[in-house]
Amino acid sequence: MIRRHTLGGTSYVFEGLVDLMAKATPTRSGDQLAGCAAESDAERVAAAWALADEPLATFLDEVVVPYESDEITRLIIDSHDTAAFAPVAHLTVGGLRDWLLETAARPDSAATLAAVSPGLTPEMVAAVSKLMRNQDLIAVAAAMRVTTGFRTTIGLPGRIATRLQPNHPTDDPAGIAAATLDGLLMGSGDAVVGINPASDSPQATARLLHLLDDVRQRFDIPMQSCVLSHVTTTVDLIEQGVPVDLVFQSIAGTEGANTSFGVTVAMLREANEAGRSLGRGSVGDNVMYLETGQGSALSAGAHLGVGGRPVDQQTLETRSYGLARALDPLLINTVVGFIGPEYLYDGKQIVRAGLEDHFCGKLLGLPMGVDVCYTNHAEADSDDMDTLVTLLGVAGAAFVIAVPGADDVMLGYQSLSFHDALYVRQVLGLRPAPEFEAWLDRMGMVDEQGRVVPAELAGSPLLSLTGPA
Repeated sequence: MIRRHTLGGTSYVFEGLVDLMAKATPTRSGDQLAGCAAESDAERVAAAWALADEPLATFLDEVVVPYESDEITRLIIDSHDTAAFAPVAHLTVGGLRDWLLETAARPDSAATLAAVSPGLTPEMVAAVSKLMRNQDLIAVAAAMRVTTGFRTTIGLPGRIATRLQPNHPTDDPAGIAAATLDGLLMGSGDAVVGINPASDSPQATARLLHLLDDVRQRFDIPMQSCVLSHVTTTVDLIEQGVPVDLVFQSIAGTEGANTSFGVTVAMLREANEAGRSLGRGSVGDNVMYLETGQGSALSAGAHLGVGGRPVDQQTLETRSYGLARALDPLLINTVVGFIGPEYLYDGKQIVRAGLEDHFCGKLLGLPMGVDVCYTNHAEADSDDMDTLVTLLGVAGAAFVIAVPGADDVMLGYQSLSFHDALYVRQVLGLRPAPEFEAWLDRMGMVDEQGRVVPAELAGSPLLSLTGPA
């Protein structure tokens, strides 16, 4: 259905919901590459005005990706919780923004937002995010509570966890052990110790899983590990008795993009059940670890929606969260600046996208984390990442990713360092996951204020990690 809005004497026409959503999106290079971005600031404002007047119920009747040809759309529509939707069903997109901000300011905000969350579709959430300032995204996200658990509890208020990412370009066990030691000694790893393997071979993956599990058991660390191989590799290793904690997979917001990753909804559900069947968790049974990122569907050429029109990358990203919440993951993060400047051009776009993704995922009931990162050919630097990690800490992000020296030597991109994670905890008064924090205390690695102390002063037995067993 055609939408129109007149602004400053000029009438703007939007060719359906897909076009309207794209034109209302804050500027980003990926939408310009796809040919769906607004052609001027005036057109963007006109689209935002028109989108604000759109009834939320429209998103249940008018999809952005065809129901008949896309299993993500079918999952979103068929699993919609009408009872949870009822309190906001009468609202427009602009009305939902006002309701969210008013609710976030009330003492009972967390419970109210959690109750409505299952009734919101990803497209509703994406739409309202387009009308919100960065401040709005932070304020509402900070009011929400989403907790999950395996061996540590993720998402509790006043805490921020970290993924310790000890990647190595050749999967060398000594190099991975050294990076793991580096992170643990600086209080990192309470979300997961997760390796991006250089090889997806089952043998290499199994070897790394055994390495991490040996470290966990040797030092009695309340942590979960993960080697980020393809889900089919991990499921095969589960059947062979390899010590798998979390099952990883990259996902996207269209069936076509997930096909490019070699996964289906059914496959992911089966993997979730396989992981849970092991019963390796101690405080919970959330076993999935999922990663997303704006631009993945576009990079796979799987970004077209109703009428063959390109869907904006932020809406498609939020649709991936609709898939994720059906899998009840322990962790999910957007790798916000990883794909490159073709999709998020500079620091401003990366910061905005990171806040959008965190808000949208959390509002949809996910334990949302962010890989605060950029590629070396983007118009961004560590100052931009300092800004984003600080804002995410204020917004209540479940976790962030940290690598030695902020430089991932295997994947070739810039993320956060272990020191950056300590910074955000210190300046915002945030703490690690409680089970991990208690372990740090038992190991003598934190002082009375909970601050990590130098390993030499602590006399930590972790210093023996690279020595003889």
